[in-house]
Amino acid sequence: MNYLVVGLGNIGEEYASTRHNMGFMVLDAWAQASNAVFTPCRYGLVAEISFKGRKFTLLKPNTYMNLSGRAVRYWLQKTRIPQENLLVVVDDFAIPFGTLRMRKRGSAGGHNGLKSIDYELASDDYARLRIGTGNGGFAEGRQVDFVLGELLLEEKRAMPELLLRAVEAIKCYGTEGIDRAMTRFNRSLPAPDQSSEESSIKKES
Repeated sequence: MNYLVVGLGNIGEEYASTRHNMGFMVLDAWAQASNAVFTPCRYGLVAEISFKGRKFTLLKPNTYMNLSGRAVRYWLQKTRIPQENLLVVVDDFAIPFGTLRMRKRGSAGGHNGLKSIDYELASDDYARLRIGTGNGGFAEGRQVDFVLGELLLEEKRAMPELLLRAVEAIKCYGTEGIDRAMTRFNRSLPAPDQSSEESSIKKES
């Protein structure tokens, strides 16, 4: 059984630790833990991981977010992986930081990467794992400033556990099915303690 797991993000060091690159972060964490190496290929960086008899092709598109669908369509065709075995890992500012939400299908929810995939596949019928970032209280129309911003200190401290849970959710999706993965992993971490960060900032100043 083969799966295509796509992590959405933007290429370039300036985006590496921004909220919009959650998809890249999850795939990087899994590759590092599995000693897998990403190789530059057409439309992105690709790595392969075998786990419990399943083969996972990991794809980080290099097309920038709003053209991610081109990479997804190309690699589905190249690998001959059926669309029902496609999982897209994506950030979501509509749900709290630390929350995982796996779904069998759904709307793009304003996410340009998902919009591009929907357009290129002419369908929204594919699984996605949403990684909550929260919205930081940013007003409507200014969310782009938030998702392209750096994680807060306490959020960075919570990332190892969040990434581990996301990787385990993907493994469960591939080995036990999406219904089981949704039951096990669609829940939240405790919210980061922002007060401790505020106090540390005051001490530094």
